[in-house]
Amino acid sequence: MDTDFLDWALADFSGYVAADELYDGPFCILSAVDNRRYKRILYDVLDHDPTHEDIRAFLRRLHTALTVRDLTLCGLTTDGSALYPTPLVEVFGDVPHQICTFHIVAEVNKAVLGAVASARKGLAATQPKLPRGRPSTQAAKAAARTKKRLAGQGAALFTHRYLFVQRHLNKTELQPWVAPITEAACDHGTGLRIV
Repeated sequence: MDTDFLDWALADFSGYVAADELYDGPFCILSAVDNRRYKRILYDVLDHDPTHEDIRAFLRRLHTALTVRDLTLCGLTTDGSALYPTPLVEVFGDVPHQICTFHIVAEVNKAVLGAVASARKGLAATQPKLPRGRPSTQAAKAAARTKKRLAGQGAALFTHRYLFVQRHLNKTELQPWVAPITEAACDHGTGLRIV
């Protein structure tokens, strides 16, 4: 990209970058944005899905743009894709890597809805098969009551699906996945990073 544009984009660089990829048909757009100033710093358009080598080359361009201007990267935020951790360490060393909160919440929602769907399928599989018409025998009436009760449970399960997530992870459970970014690691703000 043009040197004048980079000078403008990095004039008040915050030290934090958000990197992401956007897929549009056969193309992929890699993008790096100043995470606090909301200025696009770099982009790259690929005609294929990105690989570690593509990400490595993109991060090297970012590293060069920052080094020429004597700027330091304090943290990088990504969507949690496996494309970034290895190239990031190779290019920037021990820079904190934070996963975007939006993507974490989206994954939690996806997991909760999957658990709800699985539980509803399990309830549906246990419902008794009834013949058409009103139940006439005691056994048929009991089966109809059971079917109605299970249908109510399935509806309640969907209505109250937020109850599937009832607690937060403690520090021991959280440790293998993420660790806090300390003030010592960077002079601005806190967040989560992959360890």
